Amino acid sequence: MGAGWYTPGMSQNIESVLNETRKFPPVPAASLGFARWHIGSEEEYRALHARSIADPEGFWREEAKRLAWFRPFDRVLEWSAPDAKWFVGGKLNACYNCVDRHVQAGFGECEAIIWEGEPVSPRTNHPSSTSRYASEPEIRRLTYRDLLVQTSKAANALKALGVKKGDVVTIYMPMVPELAVAILACARIGAAHSVIFGGFAPTAISERMIDAGSRVIVTADGGYRRGEVVPLLRNVEEALGLLRNHGHVVEHALVLRRVGHEVAAGAMKTGDKRGETVMHWWHDTVDRASDACPCAEMDSEDMLFLLYTSGSTGKPKGILHTTGGYLTFVQMTARLSFNLMPDAGQVFWCSADIGWVTGHSYVLYGILMNRVPTLMYEGAPNFPALPGGGGDRFWSIIARHRVTQFYTAPTAIRTFMKWGDHLPAAHDLSSLKVLGTVGEPINPEAWIWYHEHIGRKRCPIVDTYWQTETGGHIVTPLPGAIATKPGSCTLPMLGVDAVVVNEAGQELGPNQGGLFAIRKPWPGMLRGVYGNRERFVSNYWSRLKDPKTGEPWYFSADGARRDEDGYFWVMGRVDDVIKVSGHLLGTMEVESALVSHPAVAEAAVVGVPHEIKGNAICAFVSLKTHWLKANNRHPDELLRKELTSHVAKEVGALAKPDQIRFADGLPKTRSGKIMRRLLRDVAAGVEKITQDTTTLEDFSVVAKLRENEE
Repeated sequence: MGAGWYTPGMSQNIESVLNETRKFPPVPAASLGFARWHIGSEEEYRALHARSIADPEGFWREEAKRLAWFRPFDRVLEWSAPDAKWFVGGKLNACYNCVDRHVQAGFGECEAIIWEGEPVSPRTNHPSSTSRYASEPEIRRLTYRDLLVQTSKAANALKALGVKKGDVVTIYMPMVPELAVAILACARIGAAHSVIFGGFAPTAISERMIDAGSRVIVTADGGYRRGEVVPLLRNVEEALGLLRNHGHVVEHALVLRRVGHEVAAGAMKTGDKRGETVMHWWHDTVDRASDACPCAEMDSEDMLFLLYTSGSTGKPKGILHTTGGYLTFVQMTARLSFNLMPDAGQVFWCSADIGWVTGHSYVLYGILMNRVPTLMYEGAPNFPALPGGGGDRFWSIIARHRVTQFYTAPTAIRTFMKWGDHLPAAHDLSSLKVLGTVGEPINPEAWIWYHEHIGRKRCPIVDTYWQTETGGHIVTPLPGAIATKPGSCTLPMLGVDAVVVNEAGQELGPNQGGLFAIRKPWPGMLRGVYGNRERFVSNYWSRLKDPKTGEPWYFSADGARRDEDGYFWVMGRVDDVIKVSGHLLGTMEVESALVSHPAVAEAAVVGVPHEIKGNAICAFVSLKTHWLKANNRHPDELLRKELTSHVAKEVGALAKPDQIRFADGLPKTRSGKIMRRLLRDVAAGVEKITQDTTTLEDFSVVAKLRENEE
């Protein structure tokens, strides 16, 4: 095994690279019912990638021509690190590229969005609902012509509320079709959208609206999650109070009626004035608007959206993406990563909420531009809950809608593992052709389970690595070209010059852990942190430079290594490492070793202070209840010792956890990421959590972890 983690200024590194040798060759297109793969061999991929790096302007010029431009661009790129301008002088519109051009080309009656609500009995009588029986879920299907009409109406409604080109509109909605309509309506008139995930609290809403200078918000009276109503409008009204206290006036709120109650101040009427904000019902305002609204001509570098990312410290960062480059990048990455083909009977489902970048790029923009139906689901995978607390809703959705490409998070996969193999086995998943993962590195054993129980050993898995800041996939296998290795995101996307380096910018050899960097600009890259130039430069462009020219490189804040085949293994955030007795351990390696034990469904590893070692390893472990029952085992000291020995065998003696804490569940965001910073507080015995918990899906999980230690 090679060196594990790059340690600045240190000579000794633990040899902790995962002993993962399994390799799965690309699957023939015909075996999955594809007419072809867009890229059909590793040789073809490597030739294209080499060309895209050697001649980026020629390569991206061809890709950009796949979009519809009102005015052709003059130049592909103007680059003065860290500032890029892509497709200079070009004029286009995002909504036009997702909707109008398909209608104009004669595809108006093709399905664009398939939506399923969480409740299993309808709560609304929407005219496009196909549900006829109380036991059926609520389903709506929107064609491209439907989207054209609805985005035009919503755009005119926003203009009537005073929204102008260049304004920022805040959107805080459940996963319903009107969320997609609101986003596209903003793009239609040239207003930037700032989507706030529906799990955020009032304080988070107010912080983001102040930072964006937003004076209009689109929301709903509520949404459904695990059978409960999420009080979205009540949260907005509380946020409006906070905003008034800060002297920030929100002029209008446009409110969709989704749940039919939870209106905090009683029955709302059109034009109700709450303090200084006028509230409008969607059905009174949008439905009555004209359906004629031309798309605004936007410069390629005009802002398309803001999306806020949060961390453990500091206020949220408004990541700024522009129009031409972002659209070019996501249409290409969606097409190639998932082998999207219009008119081929495909149905694409990304289970992410649109409040995250995955939803922006691979629920909406990337999929609609490729004219493949995109599926949206409102709720949770365990509603209705089955005995034992699990659920099979995702497998039911895939079977009923004949989903062909499925894209979800490793944390969700590990949860499905915990619930049991019998749940997916009870459903017909034969429609699936390509599986994807997103959000964090996937443990090899979770990868294998996904391959065997969801893909039925026939579907390629694209383990995609990217960030809010990158706009789309930057490292991922292409399903017809690249052999896959469980746990590796494999090779860079076309046009992405990715590398693993040390602090001096020197490229490292095989299996040497270092820092993940991108050396050249790519169209989907962020253009800034809104209103904060210093943060943009310091967070992304100050740490790594070309050792010859001094030009700054993009640093992802992730550590990685490349193996002997050139495959990338992303080891997680550089702050997700633990220094034990002078050695640095990547938490992902220890977690993967734990998950490879048949008793473990999920694991999270954090460091806690230790007077001798500097840090001790504390592992929070969620067990497979069906395995415990089948083997007459219990979460006891014997199992702790067995797991500790297992880690020592898989990784090394230095990686043995000092503590193993059994947990019913781990604290996660709604996007599926484990909140390790909260686990650090729990492990350290911090009495009061003071960190930002606005993205935490279920705070009771933290309370239960504390109870287990009392």
